Amino acid sequence: MWSKRNGIITGVAASALHGAEWVDDDVPVELLWNSTHPPEGIVVRNERIGEDEQMRVAGLPVTTPARTAFDLGRYLRRGQALARLDALMRAAPFSIEDVMLLTKRYKGARGVAKLKAILPLVDGGAASPQESRLRLLFIDAGLPKPTTQIAIYDEWGNYVRTIDMGWEDFKVGAEYDGDQHRTNRAQYVKDMRVWPELARLRWHVVRAIKEDRDDDLVRQAWDAMVSRGWRPK
Repeated sequence: MWSKRNGIITGVAASALHGAEWVDDDVPVELLWNSTHPPEGIVVRNERIGEDEQMRVAGLPVTTPARTAFDLGRYLRRGQALARLDALMRAAPFSIEDVMLLTKRYKGARGVAKLKAILPLVDGGAASPQESRLRLLFIDAGLPKPTTQIAIYDEWGNYVRTIDMGWEDFKVGAEYDGDQHRTNRAQYVKDMRVWPELARLRWHVVRAIKEDRDDDLVRQAWDAMVSRGWRPK
C-alpha cells in the first residue's frame, strides 16, 4: 500500500509468501521499487526486474522463487543465505539453472559472485537453519558434501530412522538436536530407543546441540569418516 501497489516483494519476505519456514513476523519487507525514503520496516532496492521474474501470491506482487533466490543469495551473508535458500528450495523448489540464467541477465549486479559460490551447496533437504549451518560447517572443514534426509533400514528392510545428513558410503551421519528433543517427551523416548539400533547397524551418528563447539563437531565427524575408510584429498 505504501508503494501504491507498485513495489514487488522480494528477499526473505517473498520466501515466506512462497511457504518458506523460519521467517519471523517482524522481518523487514524488501521491495523492488524506486524510493529513497522508505518507512521503518521496509527495505527498497531500485533494481531491474523482468516480467517473467514476478508473479502474484495471495494477490500480492512477489518475485518468482528463482528471482527470490537470486536476491537472497546476493544480499545475505553466506551462512544466512544458504539457510534461506535451503528453506525456499524446500517450500517452493526452484531450478538452479534458472537462477544462473539470471546471473547472466544481470551480469555485474551486486553480489552475483557470492551467489554463484553458494548455489551449488543449496539443498532443500535441510529442515532447519541449524541443519543448514551444520552442513556448511562440515563442507568448509573439507569433508565431502553430506547427503540430506537419509532413510535407514535394517537388514530385513524395516524402516529405522531418517537422519538429517550424512555420508551413506561410510555409514556416518549427523543430527541436529533442537529444543523439541528436550521438550517433547515422546520424541525423546523415541530417540533413546533408536540410537542403539543405529549403532547395531554400524552407523556412527554425530549428535549436535547448540552448545557444541564447531571444532568439536568437525573433529567427531572427521575422525568417524577416517575410521570408516575415508581419506582426505
